[in-house]
Amino acid sequence: MEAQTKSVKNIVLVHGAFADGSSWAKVIPLLLAKGLNVTAVQNPLTSLQDDVAATKRAIALMDGPVLLVGHSWAGVVISEAGNDPKVAGLLYVAAFAPDNGQSLSDVAKTFPPGPGNDEVRPDAAGFLSLTPKGIHEDFAQDLPESERRVILATQGQWAAVAPGEKIAKAAWRQKPAWYIVAKRDRMINPDLERAMAKTIKATAIELDACHIPMVSQPKKVASFIIEAASNVSRKELVSN
Repeated sequence: MEAQTKSVKNIVLVHGAFADGSSWAKVIPLLLAKGLNVTAVQNPLTSLQDDVAATKRAIALMDGPVLLVGHSWAGVVISEAGNDPKVAGLLYVAAFAPDNGQSLSDVAKTFPPGPGNDEVRPDAAGFLSLTPKGIHEDFAQDLPESERRVILATQGQWAAVAPGEKIAKAAWRQKPAWYIVAKRDRMINPDLERAMAKTIKATAIELDACHIPMVSQPKKVASFIIEAASNVSRKELVSN
């Protein structure tokens, strides 16, 4: 019964494509204020394997069980990296949640794509970027222009091979999950987000937000992370 009252104190935040660890800059102080131990991974975005490795290095530095949080592409990353024995639960923020042997592309094709996907551009080196139009109108449309400009300037180039790379084993099949649906998402179809949340049997909420609710609605995202962290052990017992 003791496990029922335990909560996870370690939070590892994983950013998605076209972004970096500063995606979580507004959420981190709110989590720290609650006494949580927080780190934001800096994904290289060069491959699924590389991003999983970066995430696992961050997990390894944590002293005790971890709640692993992933946004967008990072849902794929945490679905694989979440098999690490230190990970107690998974929280998806407008994120992909592939099943065993699936890639992001496999999951994405089950619903019509968001309009922002038309603004993805490849370069000669095999990396993808979002156009200014994509950032301003599809990725971060509910943020002030000044913040949208910063997001455009700091976006990470994403390896074009990454969407087709498959995970081996979906951690959400064995561990409790939470999900934030972004109702105004123009990068991932919100109906796909709802379907994924249902598939992984996640405790879910919906926010009237763009693709990056942790930037546009950090207090609500932080509150949901805090709630999940305080209930990981309890939910795990129920699911088992």
